[in-house]
Amino acid sequence: MGGLLAVRTAAARPDQVAAVAGFHAPVGAAGPGSFSRLTAQAHFGHAASDLTPETLGELNQALDAAGASYPSEIYPDTVHGFTMADTDSFHPAGLQRHWHRLLPLLDRTR
Repeated sequence: MGGLLAVRTAAARPDQVAAVAGFHAPVGAAGPGSFSRLTAQAHFGHAASDLTPETLGELNQALDAAGASYPSEIYPDTVHGFTMADTDSFHPAGLQRHWHRLLPLLDRTR
């Protein structure tokens, strides 16, 4: 839910949010209307178990149509919750990729 709430917050407060990221988050549930209000730079890292390549394509088309600035990608071999080390879904390579994507986004937007 954190990524979904982050997208909704960034859409509601575009003058206050410069960066938004969601990992294994249902960001598509925010809907195309939210995407059209995004001015923040974004990154979405999806668990392989959360989206099919076709669903990812539809999400990315909606982001493109809204003019969003983002990469949105499926992290290979991951399941929902892959960044959480205290769960069975933890995936060390997924977490590493998460940090390699998130930190540069935050650096660019400070």
